[in-house]
Amino acid sequence: MTTLRFVEHLRELVGDVDVVLSDIWGVVHNGLEAFPEACAALQAARGEGRTVILITNAPRPADSVQRQLRKLGVADDTYDAIVSSGDLTRSFVAERNGQAVFWLGPQRDNSIYRGLDAVFAPLDQADYIVCTGPFDDETESAEDYRGMMQQARLRNLPLICANPDIVVERGDRLVYCAGAIAELYRELGGEVIFYGKPHRPIYERSLAIAQALRGAAVPLDRVLAIGDSVRTDLAGAQGFGIDCLFVTRGIHSEDFEGIDGLDAVQVRELFGHPPRALTRELRW
Repeated sequence: MTTLRFVEHLRELVGDVDVVLSDIWGVVHNGLEAFPEACAALQAARGEGRTVILITNAPRPADSVQRQLRKLGVADDTYDAIVSSGDLTRSFVAERNGQAVFWLGPQRDNSIYRGLDAVFAPLDQADYIVCTGPFDDETESAEDYRGMMQQARLRNLPLICANPDIVVERGDRLVYCAGAIAELYRELGGEVIFYGKPHRPIYERSLAIAQALRGAAVPLDRVLAIGDSVRTDLAGAQGFGIDCLFVTRGIHSEDFEGIDGLDAVQVRELFGHPPRALTRELRW
């Protein structure tokens, strides 16, 4: 029988944990305002000597993510470091000097290119695509880009997805992210390189930073991931071999109504392999 463990407090799970890898959007804030209890929980974990790394699929560098967190009311002492999919994407672009990129995404993500000698080009002249999201995520979905992706497929352009999320919370709404367009391109047979959760590079960088901060190696069984997405947070943690605390108030909230009454088959349908524990929202 597959059982689910529910906890009310983070402190119930971290007695044997040295490093916490916490998702941001949906766990620490909802895009409009911070969750004070979640911030306090991570601060308390740090206060007891744990290292907290915020791990995010934001298609922007870590310093840009930090500025956004400050605006939303997330204090710097909530975490030790930030690792973003934007940073990993920047590394890809930096290694391809001279190649032309077609950038698909909103202007607010332009910090992903800060300090890089990126050469921009229209789709029919580009060597590859960097997708940070729809041009207008307030009104568009992946389907609006089918024609563009078909043109890119004809030229066999690789698409670099700087945010593997399909959707994200913005207040009480869900808006589409770069991952939705990337998945459409894959369905059309296009080559996609993903940076961010659930893929290994972002976990490898996060653990390397945590180990440098702690001055010692960190066994994977002393690492806890926290997130609200089955597809990215849970799958990424499990694929990397670390436990996950799953927050049910986020993008899957409707799926978890009455979850305590689910049978083993329904649990497997929702999760595949269940997380270490579930909680409604992050609190100490």
